[in-house]
Amino acid sequence: MKLGQDDKLVFIGDSVTDCGRARPVGEGSMGLGNGYVHNVDALLQSVYPELNIRVLNVGISGNNVRDLKNRWQEDVLDLQPDWLSVMIGINDVWRQFDSPQRRELHVFLDEYEATLRELVASVRPQVKGLILMTPYYLEPSVEDPMRSTMDLYGAAVKRVAEEYDAVFVDTQAAYAPIWDQLYPGAIAWDRVHPNHTGHMVLARAFLNGIGFDWNK
Repeated sequence: MKLGQDDKLVFIGDSVTDCGRARPVGEGSMGLGNGYVHNVDALLQSVYPELNIRVLNVGISGNNVRDLKNRWQEDVLDLQPDWLSVMIGINDVWRQFDSPQRRELHVFLDEYEATLRELVASVRPQVKGLILMTPYYLEPSVEDPMRSTMDLYGAAVKRVAEEYDAVFVDTQAAYAPIWDQLYPGAIAWDRVHPNHTGHMVLARAFLNGIGFDWNK
């Protein structure tokens, strides 16, 4: 596995990462929220207890990539992570569809990719590694307008990940195998905020990305 002894792993993102985590920094079984970050921590602690990995959650509901930029110093650089996981972009796209008249809330693809690249470049020299997770929309049809737009943002994440030697986690692809059996509304009523099953899909995709040994 990529994470090592006494590594500090910080997660930053929007509501999917936040999930009711403690403030100012979520930590511990009661502070990490009730989402995929909590699941990742539980599996790391139960399967790799000897590594003593410390997990922190600084996700904030409603955030887009601009918000991450505004708090990057305090919530990322100052925390001095060994590993950093970033999942952002859902709100950057969603506001274009649920608030079409409020253009000040829209973060279009060029700004999104440039800002993400700027943030990753600023932290890359001080961390052992990065995990970049794509935004997603829980809709099987690639012809759906919001899904197709989200895929473009996911492709931007992949470009930045390749440029900065980051672990790339395609969350949209991680959900694909379950659509033959489960309707998206059974995972997330609004196609964005997943239930416990959806969060486990995210946790599994993350752990696969960092080389978690499920047979250990």
